[in-house]
Amino acid sequence: MKMTHPYNLIAIDLDGTLVRSDQSISPRTIDTLTQVQEKGVKVAIASGRPTFGTAHVADALHLENFGGYVMSYNGGEIYNWGTKERLHAQTLDRDVIPYIYNMCKGRNGMHAMTYIGREVVSEVTDNAYIQYSSMRNRMPIRQVSDFVATAQSTGIVKCIIVGEPTILPAIEKEMQEALKGKAGVFRSEPFFLEIVPEGIDKAKGLEILLQKIGMRKEELIAFGDGYNDIPMLQFAGLGVAMGNSTEEIKKAADKVARSNDDDGVAVFLEELKN
Repeated sequence: MKMTHPYNLIAIDLDGTLVRSDQSISPRTIDTLTQVQEKGVKVAIASGRPTFGTAHVADALHLENFGGYVMSYNGGEIYNWGTKERLHAQTLDRDVIPYIYNMCKGRNGMHAMTYIGREVVSEVTDNAYIQYSSMRNRMPIRQVSDFVATAQSTGIVKCIIVGEPTILPAIEKEMQEALKGKAGVFRSEPFFLEIVPEGIDKAKGLEILLQKIGMRKEELIAFGDGYNDIPMLQFAGLGVAMGNSTEEIKKAADKVARSNDDDGVAVFLEELKN
């Protein structure tokens, strides 16, 4: 497989992009990305997931062997997966954590969770949404008695409020106003309300990575399907939306690939080499 394009870094979102609806990655996609890396092109995972929630994907793509990168938390943390060196980290303001926790108190079914090391951390373990995060990221749940103290004692990159999709939109608007200038607030799933350090997005994360590895954005291809992918699709030299994206996201990209369930990333890269 000969790469004849000027791109030297491929940034790929996971859910809805690289990962299929059944949470698997197709053998064709793995083979194509392996061949790309064998030709010297670097691959970076660009996900909202926690760092160690991407580890099994990074390993499936052989990023350790080829010196690829993991950009997690929508750009809040960046690792060289070959050396496991953390290249960048931006943590949530400690003063924001009690406010997040108090937003959940007294609201039926709403709970706060975060990621610390290789674990999902919360005061509850029997919540279906927290269990879903544990399953998807392949990270066990650690139950703690004092969420605020635990989260404040270690620098966390992201906090999530889980709750029913019917109640989170109003909470999202209230928190966006209250935390303006301190933190970003957005829903990554109808039942996940994420709170991250102010100014984090995938474009800023990739800009930091490019500076560290000495590449220009014109050398970057970015693949994504979600609203949190729009900044990197617009930033990259070539932004590619998946076929399963909404029309708004497709319009933000330069090209549109097949869907995540139809080997969209693999087919696009295979056609690009011709």
